[in-house]
Formats: sequence, structure tokens, C-alpha cells
Amino acid sequence: MPVHDAPGRRHREPHRTVPVNPLLVAAGVDPAGAMATNPPMFRVGDGPIPADTAYRLIHDELMLDGNARLNLATFVTTWMEPQAALLMAECAEKNMIDKDEYPQTAELEKRCVAILADLWNAPDPHGAVGCSTTGSSEACMLGGLAMKRRWMKKNPERYKAGARPNLVMGINVQVCWEKFCEFWEVEPRYVPMEGERFTLGPEEAAALCDENTIGVVVIMGSTMDGSYEPVWDVAKALDDLQERTGLDIPIHVDGASGGMIAPFLDPDLLWDFRQPRVQSINTSGHKYGLVYPGVGWALWRDAEALPEELVFKVNYLGGEMPTFALNFSRPGAQVVAQYYTFLRLGREGFRRVQQSARDVAKYVADGVEKLGDFRLLTRGEQLPVFAFTTKDEVRNYDVFDVSRRLRERGWQVPAYTFPKNREDLAVLRVVVRNGFSHDLADLLLADLSRLLPELRNQPAPAKEFGVEAKEGFHH
Repeated sequence: MPVHDAPGRRHREPHRTVPVNPLLVAAGVDPAGAMATNPPMFRVGDGPIPADTAYRLIHDELMLDGNARLNLATFVTTWMEPQAALLMAECAEKNMIDKDEYPQTAELEKRCVAILADLWNAPDPHGAVGCSTTGSSEACMLGGLAMKRRWMKKNPERYKAGARPNLVMGINVQVCWEKFCEFWEVEPRYVPMEGERFTLGPEEAAALCDENTIGVVVIMGSTMDGSYEPVWDVAKALDDLQERTGLDIPIHVDGASGGMIAPFLDPDLLWDFRQPRVQSINTSGHKYGLVYPGVGWALWRDAEALPEELVFKVNYLGGEMPTFALNFSRPGAQVVAQYYTFLRLGREGFRRVQQSARDVAKYVADGVEKLGDFRLLTRGEQLPVFAFTTKDEVRNYDVFDVSRRLRERGWQVPAYTFPKNREDLAVLRVVVRNGFSHDLADLLLADLSRLLPELRNQPAPAKEFGVEAKEGFHH
């Protein structure tokens, strides 16, 4: 979550009030009186105001937010069917953690875990262990904690002697893994990018492993460019490492996005629990799981993979329940919505929805390439996501200029530089989600084509004239 300074530190008017339009006050209320008692912005007011007035004040301010459907930066779901939204509204007041009071919501969570275990080819879907979370970030933290605890139990003397555990991953990982390492005192070991390799290299990952390695994180769908990391090849490199050294290094698959794509579009791709070295997988229900934020899922291949001492049995509101989470109270609405999507779509429905997104991504990528000014890094052939940059001969503008100009039309297309070893490479990335139609794709391509002549006529990229090259949100 973002950390905010107290308003008074950043605003010159900490005592500013919210103006009330006299035409929007409730019936029977004196407009002049309402205007004289405008509510304060940064402290609780002295008394109540009508519900309709409060709604209108907030509603009008929120018009300044971007249009979620035109946000091609986020992986998060921005559209659901009205029936799903109705179910979520009906469950908004249910506390997910209170399984004794809301046993059927807890039952739907169990069903979702079983469904995911089946989709991810767990050896025994009914024996797999899993839970819902507030999102993939929490799910990754839980997966990391289980890896660290398993390592501690296998290496008690080394840990007591002060050995520092480490975690191997690509430099392209989502920031939650950096947080995990910082919060739980694990040394991060990053495989840097090299040349045109923008993801984890199997041999490079194995080379960083030692007796203190708790695991290797492999990403099914890099946020940088939408490509899958080679889970099977990484596992093979770790198999070879074990033959040479005896080190048995587990894999956690960060399937935040790909965990809900690959089972339907790439069923023969061996990335999941079919690989014995994969001990845990996470995904975001609120990304390609097609649910509004925030719900994620963490699964372990069996009970042995999740150390029992991490699971707490809590006596809460009259019932005992096992729980493994960083959060406690949270709404059950998103879990219910996740079950709705599984029930509503089935395998074939999910396949069609995800295939449509991939088809649109490939269509837009092809259209961008045909414009002539851009080089594609990926083509939307794995996640429905692609990244592209300007060709070497394009000198009059850069990707930050393109992002800024597209935003004038409402499109949010992030521009950002790649991490260590490829900081020289700046790209634009397009994320296609359910609801981004071929019609919208054509509008995006038309707008991009329309602004190119003006960009080509620039004397140089805007950053050379003091305009900040603002990096967009790329996670």
C-alpha cells in the first residue's frame, strides 16, 4: 500500500473545505445553509451531511481518475458481469476469516482451492493445501515463508550458527519478492538480464544456488514483457545441480498472471505440479482470474510442502479453524466472485475468454509493428501482453513521448526502462484483459498512427528540453 504524508505537510490549505453545489443538496434542505456548512477535507466535520450530498461530492472528485477500461498498464480485472457484481455486493459485509459464522463462504473457498489444484495438476487435488489471500503479493509472501521454514528445518545447525538463507530469482521479479526478502531477512540473489534474454536463465539460476538457498522463483508471465519463464528448463538445471552437489532446491512458481492463462491455452506446457520440483504456486484471482481486486491464491503440492507450524488453529467466534495468512479480517466477496467465474465459465468458457485476449494482443502487436517505427520484444503469444520499443533509427522521439501523447486520448500505456544490465532499454507495454475488444484495439492503433507524424516532426525527444521522462507503472 502507498505511504502518504499527513495532508498538512503537503498542502498549503490544510483547513480547506469541500464546496457544496446548492443544486445538489437534499430535498427540503436550505441551499444557502448547506453552502455555509461545507464539510472539511482533512478532518472529521462537526456534524453529518445528507447521504446524497456526500455521494455527489466524492463521485465528482473521482471523475478525475482515469478510465479503467482504457488502462493498458494494469493486469487487474476492470470488468465483470452484473451478476458477479451483485453477488459481491451481497457478500460485502461477510468477514472471510469468520468461517464459523459464514460456513458456506468457507466451503466455496475450499472448492476454489480444489479447482486450482486440479487445473495445476496436483498429484492429489483433494490432498493439496491452499488458501485465498488478498492478492498475489500476500500469496508470494506465504510461499516464501514456507520455503524458508522448510530450509530452516532441514538445516537447523547451520541456521543457528548464523547462516543467512537466500532466494534465487530473475531481476524482473515483481516488487513483492524484494519485500519478502527484506521483511524476512533473506538474501535476494538476482539473475540479471543479458542481451535479449529478459527473464530467468536456467543455468544462471543454478549457478547462484548453494547450501543456503531456500528456493528458486520462476515467473509464469513476467510483468516486464509478458513472457513465460522456462519452469521445466530451470527444474532440469536444478536436477543436474543435485546430481553434482546433492543440493535439493525447490521451485516456487509465481503464476500471478500465467497461472490463469496456461491451464486453458497451453495445457501441454509443463510448468505446474507435474514437475516434482515445484512445491508451491500462487496466482492472482483479480488478474486473469477475472475477479475485481483483491483476491489471490497460494497452493502447495501436498501437506508436507507447507510446514505444519505455520498453520494456526484459531478459536474465533465459537469455532476452531486453521489459518495461514498475513491478513486476518477481510471481505468474502472476492472469493465468492472467484467461484462464480469458475462455475459460470468452465474450462471451455475460460479458454475462449483467454484466447480472445491473446488474439487481441497479437493483433495489436502486429498493428504496432506495421507502423514501421517500433521493434517488438514480445508479441502477446504467452500472456496477452507485449512490449515494444522504438527502432534504433528513430531519433526524434522516445517511448516516454509516445506514452505521454497517448494519455491525452485517455490511453494509459506505461513506458519504463528495464533493470540492471539493460537500463539502456526503454519500452512500452500493452496489457490486454477481458473487455478490451477488437474495436478498442482498432481505436488504439488509430490514435497511435495519428500521433506519429507529430512525433516524427519533433526536433528531439521531449526529455532533451527538460520534460521529465516519467516512468509508468509496470507491475
